[in-house]
Amino acid sequence: MSQAKVIPDHTAVRVALWRALHVELDSAPSVLVDTVGLKLIAPEDGWKNRGDMHPMGTRGYRASIVGRARLFEDIVEEKIGNGIDQYVILGAGLDTFAQRRPDLAVKVKVFEIDQPDTQAWKRKRLEETGFGIAENLVLVPVDFESGESWRKKISQHGFNDQKPAVVTSTGVSMYLNRETNKAMMTEISQMAPGTTFAMTFMLPLEMLPAEDRPGHERVYAAAKAAGTPFVSFFKPPEAVALALEAGFKTAKHVSREEVIEKYFKGRADGLEPSPGEEFLIATV
Repeated sequence: MSQAKVIPDHTAVRVALWRALHVELDSAPSVLVDTVGLKLIAPEDGWKNRGDMHPMGTRGYRASIVGRARLFEDIVEEKIGNGIDQYVILGAGLDTFAQRRPDLAVKVKVFEIDQPDTQAWKRKRLEETGFGIAENLVLVPVDFESGESWRKKISQHGFNDQKPAVVTSTGVSMYLNRETNKAMMTEISQMAPGTTFAMTFMLPLEMLPAEDRPGHERVYAAAKAAGTPFVSFFKPPEAVALALEAGFKTAKHVSREEVIEKYFKGRADGLEPSPGEEFLIATV
């Protein structure tokens, strides 16, 4: 049996494989260099022939994945430079920051939060592949379905509630209803002053170019069939307003166009993120 088949979250697998494909298929310079996830998954031969790995058919999604990761990583790097030494990753999946960026990871305590089965698998694979668990990497299993509080759990694992942190959430908000998203934001807005929260969110279908809507509709249908439907979409002013309602001191929208300008402008291969996903940055 391949490792990919025993990973509980297939979305996390797809994201990790797209990151690796970006390094292999797209022109240099890479927006993000990440092959660690591929090593953890160790997929069977022929994985590149999967329908969701099509070199051209998925290039926009691939670009979105590496673009958002680079944006958030640059925010983390900036905040570490300003003295913040706690980094919380909600729904961490196969995030590889601690393995890829030891230059930054040694300056910050990284708290990865995810479901217990995902965390157990990841812990095992980090050991088996020789990466190991760095002293400053804390894997925090949280059973959200049982009502466990991630804030309480990270405090039990060494998080200092009196100090600010960077908190990121990628590819999560669309699976939560508006009330749950606001509750998550409220919890973060009550953290120490100076805390920064970075989140991705999906635009409503009607805001996308007509030619991109069929592809998104197929993605939504597949997510629903898999039992993980997309339930929340936000117009940028709505996302900003929700963050301010939740108690953040400031909140701003970062657009896909800004990410393209920063990381994809002038690329020889014309690679750029697909429309649909945008970004919220809020501060306590």
